[in-house]
Amino acid sequence: MRAQMMTTTREPQEAVGTPAVEIAHLRKTYGALVAVDDVSFSVAQGEIFGILGPNGAGKTTTVECAVGLRSPDSGTIRMMGADPQADRDQVRQIIGVQLQESAFPAKLRVQEILAEFRSFYRHPADVSELVEAFGLADKERAYYRSLSGGQRQRLSVALALIGDPKIAVLDEMTTGLDPQARRDAWGLIEGIRDRGVTIVLVTHFMEEAERLCDRVALIDHGRIVALDTPAGLTARARGGKTVRFLPSAPFDDRLLTGLPGVTRVEHQGQHVVVTGTGELVNAVILALHAAGLEAQDVQLDASTLEDAFVRLTGTHPNQEGEQS
Repeated sequence: MRAQMMTTTREPQEAVGTPAVEIAHLRKTYGALVAVDDVSFSVAQGEIFGILGPNGAGKTTTVECAVGLRSPDSGTIRMMGADPQADRDQVRQIIGVQLQESAFPAKLRVQEILAEFRSFYRHPADVSELVEAFGLADKERAYYRSLSGGQRQRLSVALALIGDPKIAVLDEMTTGLDPQARRDAWGLIEGIRDRGVTIVLVTHFMEEAERLCDRVALIDHGRIVALDTPAGLTARARGGKTVRFLPSAPFDDRLLTGLPGVTRVEHQGQHVVVTGTGELVNAVILALHAAGLEAQDVQLDASTLEDAFVRLTGTHPNQEGEQS
């Protein structure tokens, strides 16, 4: 699958100041189950916005309300200023959706599925370039039933983009893809964003979110518990930056606790662990050097977005649970 995308003539975009997606106080219940509870966020035009959370957290329900597949109990949703319930036809022309699960009649050929979806839009994308970009060119005459799981997933994403949308909502887009195909898909998505398409990405792959997303909303039990850049979430979860080192000689902790940005100094055996913010590593090394000491075996905190996910939700991103 080649990480490139076609070039097409697009209609003029709305004013730059208009968010692509605006969701305010969204709530959705199923009987006694509160699936989405007072969720609010906005997505800028051209942004890749990630939605993360444990299984059953309300991620898929949120995006299904956003694209008009479900009616919220309360709250407001605007997609390029349009209401997905009141302005259905308008919204369908500006968004593309890849659902977490989709299926087609077993005896439909890939080219027939693509042609049918293409007919839904006034200004569709070039199908030949789409199938080439997604590595489906040699599968156009294949029946849907003969496609592998990864090929079906590629087709699903291609269908989300066939209307040349202004907003693409992708729910677990790389599930079922092998590692190389997943990375190819990432390159493709980055190329799509470079063309000005706004992308809302629901994923449980932390590496995917770190690679692609400008900002991430972390949802747990139907509520947003954190919203920041991937780097910001990681830093917030660990309470700041951390540097671990072996001092060349003992020293008074006040040498470091008095530095701007240092919040904690701990001893773990012979090693010292300093937590803080800002240019922490440089500040620690310079302070030690000024006191005639050296920092040896220096290690920076290697926390990831996955670590932040676990700390903020108490679950692992691959932990089984109810469908979101």
